[in-house]
Amino acid sequence: MKVQFTETVLRDAQQSLLATRMPYEKFKGILETMDKAGYYSLECWGGATFDSCLRYLDEDPWERLRKIRSAVKHTKLQMLLRGQNLLGYKHYPDDVVKAFVHKSVDNGIDIIRIFDALNDLRNVELCINETHKAGGEAQVAISYTTSPVHTLEAYAKMTKQMKEMGADSICIKDMAGIMGPKEAYDLVKAIKETVGDLPVDLHTHSTTGLGPMTLVKAVEAGADIIDTSISCLSGGTSQPATESMVYALRQLGYEIDLKDDCLKEINDYFKPIKNEYLQSGLLDPFVMETKTDALNYQIPGGMLSNLVAQLKAQNAMDRIDEVLAETPRVRKDLGYPPLVTPMSQMVGVQAVSNVLAGERYKNVSKEITSYVRGEYGTAPGPMDPEVVKKILGDEKPITGRYADTLKPGIPDAKKEIGDLAKSEEDVLSYIAFPAQAEKFLKKRKEREDNTAKFTITEM
Repeated sequence: MKVQFTETVLRDAQQSLLATRMPYEKFKGILETMDKAGYYSLECWGGATFDSCLRYLDEDPWERLRKIRSAVKHTKLQMLLRGQNLLGYKHYPDDVVKAFVHKSVDNGIDIIRIFDALNDLRNVELCINETHKAGGEAQVAISYTTSPVHTLEAYAKMTKQMKEMGADSICIKDMAGIMGPKEAYDLVKAIKETVGDLPVDLHTHSTTGLGPMTLVKAVEAGADIIDTSISCLSGGTSQPATESMVYALRQLGYEIDLKDDCLKEINDYFKPIKNEYLQSGLLDPFVMETKTDALNYQIPGGMLSNLVAQLKAQNAMDRIDEVLAETPRVRKDLGYPPLVTPMSQMVGVQAVSNVLAGERYKNVSKEITSYVRGEYGTAPGPMDPEVVKKILGDEKPITGRYADTLKPGIPDAKKEIGDLAKSEEDVLSYIAFPAQAEKFLKKRKEREDNTAKFTITEM
């Protein structure tokens, strides 16, 4: 049996360890080697990369993707898309979702991994359809979590619906690294029995130390693809190490196409980059540790690194244990949502607020209010009625598909951003992150104007 690998160092690994602060210039020199290594795909875009490019790196995320595509000519490029949330933190109108999917494929993406934070499949169906229309592959993901309402039978039923919707492959997205080896074996087996020959990919993290064992058992149960990170940026809140998994699975008799010399070259390239981030403090040793407590609080890697940054900014790192203990309580109150973006950030921010305010739900974010109102979809389980009452008062939650209530978003956005936008991609950036995109586009225009003045002066 052949096992294929999705390499995460360009997206989720650095998102989990470095809060997505690695600019294109840091990794451009190794892209051609990565293209020759024999990976099934390179996860390189989506998730938090889009926000981080605009907010912190002064990069155009679309241009970043085009540059990666120009260097990677043979390996599939993969992105992570949050269904109707796209890459932001709210639901977007259907016209925006359609345009974003098409432009992602136009600019170089082959595989779009689509998930909904609540596993509400009404919020992924449009993305699946548009991915196919654009010529891409739709990998549909389960946001894996454990709770009284998340059962093996429920997950298997969900994948049957995903296949009927047109999924080209299924991903089990264990964003918090809480899946144990038996859970992985049982779930992969159940999914394989349900979806037949549809490829299954397992994505997990090393946060709890279970990652490598979990991947091995998933492969034994029939998983076709596993997500890993090159070793120097693996472990902790990142993925298990690519090279270690290659070695172990080959010993067990599996066929692996990856080239060991390329993997060594890739790892040697990233080692000094990792050391640079360690010395600067951006790579906090806290996120490199094994945390078995995460089996309780279920915080995914990217969320944990951002939570640490948030508490440091408020000089409150001494309260992190309280925040980690509060997180599962907030999650239960809200009907056990899986802790994946945007729910992970929303639940985490609420937990921080509850702890620092000294009173639970004294301050409630607009995102949590929207969630309780039903704007993100249907909660997996029942919400605490007292918490709902405290947040909504007498207002009744909506029950339909929220995107059906939204008017088209592109026409108004074009008017608002005006001539700062040079392309439809610029308009989509503005829709996703208005303040950050407008700031970036203004700086870009200033640079262009200054270059033009300089050229005229030279002449």
